[in-house]
Amino acid sequence: MADDVKGNRNLFLIAAGVLALGIVIGGYLLGDGLRRARMADRAVTMRGLAERNVTADLATWNISFGVQGTDLAAVQADVEHDTATVREFFRRAGFPADVITDGGGSINSNYDNDRQATVYNINRRLQFRTTDVMRARAAYARQFDLIRAGVPLQEGSNMVYSFTRLNAIKPAMIHDSTLDARRGAEQFANDSGTTVGGIRAATQGYFSIGARDGDSTSEEGGGGAGDSPFQKVRVVTTIEFYLN
Repeated sequence: MADDVKGNRNLFLIAAGVLALGIVIGGYLLGDGLRRARMADRAVTMRGLAERNVTADLATWNISFGVQGTDLAAVQADVEHDTATVREFFRRAGFPADVITDGGGSINSNYDNDRQATVYNINRRLQFRTTDVMRARAAYARQFDLIRAGVPLQEGSNMVYSFTRLNAIKPAMIHDSTLDARRGAEQFANDSGTTVGGIRAATQGYFSIGARDGDSTSEEGGGGAGDSPFQKVRVVTTIEFYLN
């Protein structure tokens, strides 16, 4: 009989201990949940900016010109002569022959009543592409030499500079923009008597690439081309921080 009483007492003590432990754990979880709820209500959203000056690593130039005349054979010969002149221009500038490729052309004709003859128009486009950007820039500065040589350059024959290594600098720039946002959050927290906690949410903005003077800006995926080889990459990241 005494052993039964003793066993029941032990079971009671074990049950009481389990219940007490459950109450303690439940209280802790409830307190932690309330703390987390309060933290969720205490947050600040900041934008972080990162900028980096870069130099374009690709230069492209679509060179368009056209010849007009009533003698088709003569017009064709003039176009071939102008094509050879353009190729020689780049050879003298120090480029290999493969920087120039044929971009196609077009021919159309119409009857000119004043001349009483058919007038032929042949347009030709050559594509220049190189990673020797500074040499390309120097050649473009001398483009009037082509006009002096008789090549009738058409409107739109411009050099375009592109920065193609964006993926190589993305991680570092995202890191910098995150630090910039945290600095802003820390200043806000300091002014409000709190401290900055972890990140609650973050949104990465688009990377934009443009000339350093602010012109010719393009967003990520657009290639980042401009009229200048000296460009600036920019990203803005929006981050929400917990406040403790």
